[in-house]
Amino acid sequence: MMGPAHSLSGAAAWLGAGAVAVALHHPMPWPTLVVGCLIAAGAALAPDLDHKPATISRAFGPISHLVCDLVEKFATVVYNGTRMKGDPHRNGGHRTLTHTWPWALMCGAGSSAIAVFGGKWGVLAVLFIHMVLAIDGLLWRQVKGAHHLLVWLLGAVSAWTLVGVLDDPGNGKAWLFTQPGQHYLWIGIPVVLGALVHCLGDAITVSGCPVLWPIPIGRKRWYPIGPPQFMRFRAGSWVELKVLMPVFMIIGGVCCVDALGLIG
Repeated sequence: MMGPAHSLSGAAAWLGAGAVAVALHHPMPWPTLVVGCLIAAGAALAPDLDHKPATISRAFGPISHLVCDLVEKFATVVYNGTRMKGDPHRNGGHRTLTHTWPWALMCGAGSSAIAVFGGKWGVLAVLFIHMVLAIDGLLWRQVKGAHHLLVWLLGAVSAWTLVGVLDDPGNGKAWLFTQPGQHYLWIGIPVVLGALVHCLGDAITVSGCPVLWPIPIGRKRWYPIGPPQFMRFRAGSWVELKVLMPVFMIIGGVCCVDALGLIG
């Protein structure tokens, strides 16, 4: 899928998690719901860090271009070093390592560690990065052609404001994990969720997605899972734009209302 659809799916997934949290009697304070939604929306773009033309490669200018180049090369090495006889040789690393569940868990664990040990400043760093990505994904029409500095400024101001609200007692920094030293530990959850939703979104396109790596399936370790071919579509097609994106918005809206306790 394309960037906007990925971001919408990530946001909808976290709002859905908020609705599930209510059902399990662990409701999210509204700052947790909002911050997690934006992180998930940004994290849903992050697996394309192995793809130079992707939105994330342009989000932070030369820095993200360099990171994308390094990640793509590393992913190619990992792919060719772990492939089985049924996996074809590849010269590029797109839709390989960064589109797997181990990568998603690693990114989530890293984000949680930064948030826990860095406290408010660590959360600010994680949120700023994902906020910029979320803006590029969710507001792509509005920021198209805008200078990077304007997006970074909007991301920085929004992240600073939200982290200030989140840091107040009872506003969600200790949601789900309440023991001493566990404040902000939940920050990694929307990162993992966003990355996995991205993989599922790519899995329903014509190319599929090797999200189960390194689990071998048949003669392949990089098996591109997905539904039957007749159910798949091309990225950017009318199915994505006219069907999936409206569905993501509707699901996200309903789940948001539920997560805020406004239903029933």
